[in-house]
Amino acid sequence: MTAPIELYYWATPNGWKITIMLEELGVPYVVNYVNIGRGDQFQPDFLKISPNNRMPAIVDPDGPGGEPISVFESGAILQYLGRKYGKFYPSDERARVDVEQWLFWQVGGLGPMAGQAHHFRQYAPERIAYGIDRYTNEVNRLYGVMNRRLADRAFLAGDYSIADMAAVGWVIPHENQGQDLEEFPNLKRWFDAVLARPAVKKAIEVGKEERARQKNLAEDKEAQKVLFGQRAR
Repeated sequence: MTAPIELYYWATPNGWKITIMLEELGVPYVVNYVNIGRGDQFQPDFLKISPNNRMPAIVDPDGPGGEPISVFESGAILQYLGRKYGKFYPSDERARVDVEQWLFWQVGGLGPMAGQAHHFRQYAPERIAYGIDRYTNEVNRLYGVMNRRLADRAFLAGDYSIADMAAVGWVIPHENQGQDLEEFPNLKRWFDAVLARPAVKKAIEVGKEERARQKNLAEDKEAQKVLFGQRAR
């Protein structure tokens, strides 16, 4: 029997990408919690797996050639799992390029910009109007891009894929980003459809209780010191 995939995870939009994929695949996995507010991401053993000291990461004991492999960066993990299991990441080149465009759009745009919106709207020690407006407006623009894309198709790349898995978690906290989904009817229809999938429902519950034991990040100054203002080590 093949050993389960080891997932290094915390319940955040980036972490949800991988629990969604694993649940959709129906493959066995075990969760190793990386409490990013406590600094677990800087532990030497974790840095061997994820040199960017960020979760998620995985270790697949049954990697290429039957040897273990570790993978960090959420987009790379989704691609690896999609290739390995032949699901949600098409082999046809045109279809694959379509998925990759929207996957990289998420990892290079939607995620970072939404993250900055969260930071300036919730966590910055000072209310900086320029930062709030800059990133709230950029997320609004990106939501508009999705809304137009979804006007004539059910999912971002046609069929349900890793691109949808990557994007949906960053839409879940839309209110914290200052966005109203009623302004984006195609996006809202897609969002509701993805969240209704049983695997997605299960995936976003993973680690919810573990995270709930921690203070609210907006109030936890020690966790903010760990997460924000990091410099080279």
